[in-house]
Amino acid sequence: MAVIKADPFDFPFDPATLGLVVIDMQRDFMEPGGFGATLGNDVSLLRAIIPTTAQLIAGFRAAGLPVIHTRECHKPDLSDLPPAKCNRGAPSLRIGDPGPMGRILIAGEPGVEIIPELCPIAGEIVIDKPGKGAFYGTDFGAVLRDKGLKQLVFAGVTTEVCVQTTMREANDRGYDALLATDATESYFPQFKQAAIEMITAQGGIVGWAASTTKILEALNA
Repeated sequence: MAVIKADPFDFPFDPATLGLVVIDMQRDFMEPGGFGATLGNDVSLLRAIIPTTAQLIAGFRAAGLPVIHTRECHKPDLSDLPPAKCNRGAPSLRIGDPGPMGRILIAGEPGVEIIPELCPIAGEIVIDKPGKGAFYGTDFGAVLRDKGLKQLVFAGVTTEVCVQTTMREANDRGYDALLATDATESYFPQFKQAAIEMITAQGGIVGWAASTTKILEALNA
């Protein structure tokens, strides 16, 4: 067994069952004019993790380990968008409205695409999800089983919403989950810190956390 130096204790892993899941690094969340900006957020906070996330992805690719990407988006007819989600808050544009990058968070529109700096390569799976978590309404679970994955490293945005939700879903399904702390971010830095503390509390009640450097050191070893 290889080991990643992590909190709250070391994360032992079998490279044959380890994969990277990169959550929602999409233009709609990461670029001006997207859904994140319509909610009044500063997207530069999220963009700060692009270099580190790129390093993490490159490390998994170099090790020959799977990289799976997710995108939050909805059908053009909005049949998978419940009113409770659509009507939440007071954004300047709602999901489905026309925006600078096409209709907000709609499958097939430019804003849904993963940012160019982290674009998937041939053979990498992209999961389109209608909810916060990657398991809901998708074939994510089947993909993990088909690839024989049992241990997952997580990166992406936002830490306290889609990333943490998917980690909790994974934990409930028996997967070991580790968060790459410098390859995830929130529009609210205090929320990121709180999410990491919740994930690792009580002996890793949800999972582990480690820096990209520690993760790549273990892969390279």
